Amino acid sequence: MSTQCGTARMLAGLLAASHLAALEEMPALAGEHAAHVGLGEVLIYVVDLQQQVLRLLTGHGEDAGEDVGGEPAELRIDATLAGRGFQETRVLVRPAPQGRAAHWWVPMLDGTERLGMLRVSAPADADEAQVEAMRALASLMALLVVSKRAFSDSYARLARIRPMHVAAEMQWTLTPPLSFANTGVVISAAMEPAYEVGGDAFDYAIAGDVAHLGIFDAMGHDVSAGLTASLALAACRNNRRHGVGLAANTEKIEETLIGEFGRSTRYVTAILADLDTTTGVLTWVNRGHHPPVVIRGGRWTSSLACPPAHPMGLALGLPVRLCREQLQPGDRVLLYTDGITEARSAQGREFGLNRFVDFIIRHTADGLPVPETLRRLIHSVLDYHGGRLQDDATVLLTEWHGAAHYRMTVT
Repeated sequence: MSTQCGTARMLAGLLAASHLAALEEMPALAGEHAAHVGLGEVLIYVVDLQQQVLRLLTGHGEDAGEDVGGEPAELRIDATLAGRGFQETRVLVRPAPQGRAAHWWVPMLDGTERLGMLRVSAPADADEAQVEAMRALASLMALLVVSKRAFSDSYARLARIRPMHVAAEMQWTLTPPLSFANTGVVISAAMEPAYEVGGDAFDYAIAGDVAHLGIFDAMGHDVSAGLTASLALAACRNNRRHGVGLAANTEKIEETLIGEFGRSTRYVTAILADLDTTTGVLTWVNRGHHPPVVIRGGRWTSSLACPPAHPMGLALGLPVRLCREQLQPGDRVLLYTDGITEARSAQGREFGLNRFVDFIIRHTADGLPVPETLRRLIHSVLDYHGGRLQDDATVLLTEWHGAAHYRMTVT
């Protein structure tokens, strides 16, 4: 049987077997069906919430287990071959002694969301057909993991390396995946401190040719702030899905907050934006938040001015202005909260907007994928602040590919 036929049989068999299988059964099923193309042992490693380590999915339903097949149960992303494959989203192989199978590391991707890595045992001289079979297996495993993680406590335990606060539990339940891409746009986000985040939230959604974007920062850093941010995010989605425009949406969010909490200290700053991916027109409203930043040509930057209204929840009656900007192909739009720029070193110096934007520009020049750039940014901010932040820090980065690219791909 040819490798191509074996790959089809592997994928079809694995898909059929997955319908009644739980997440914990995925490693055994992957290994069983990989044999159709002559592949050996398959190990599944998933990335933790902060993208610092890869953790072995053992099938036991708890945390990363004991070492398996000579491989540690936890692998650091910045210090291992598997971690390099994760950062660069490419297949890497570790040669083995004569007569033994090599270990191939294959990224598990759902679109552009990096879920982890597969370790597949196969000959070091595996041909292109077998490597393609490994990629196909990793792609299907990524889809299966995504389909089962929402109702799996085992996945949640595995993706955490320390206990999570209640407010953070709410926020991570509401947030979309950290990365998304289609032919017109790439969207990526990061949110810290991952286990204690309270008042920050981000959102995005795609509706036809429009990418809806949002970032929120609620007053405070506790469960009350988490409740406020969660309510604002839920109200935003509900209004948007009923066809409410940007300015009116923020006004309705404010009505919801005041209806629930009254006129108090429960308020939220935010940027809500719509990006038309066919024309590159960015439309947004500013509710007392830091203005968006545009990076153009990998070096030129500009803050997008728009008269801000008051934060949602204060009922100050300031007018809500709708603003527009024509983007150019390749532009990157940064939405962020003050925890990014106001993080302080041990000497009391702020990380600052210039350092933040310069970091993005330098790593863009290195050719890193957008999700990897943000992963390194967040770790840099944490290192600058001694490993722990005093405020939530969130960034939402959107890159517009350009209308010509969109038409060429779609037509």
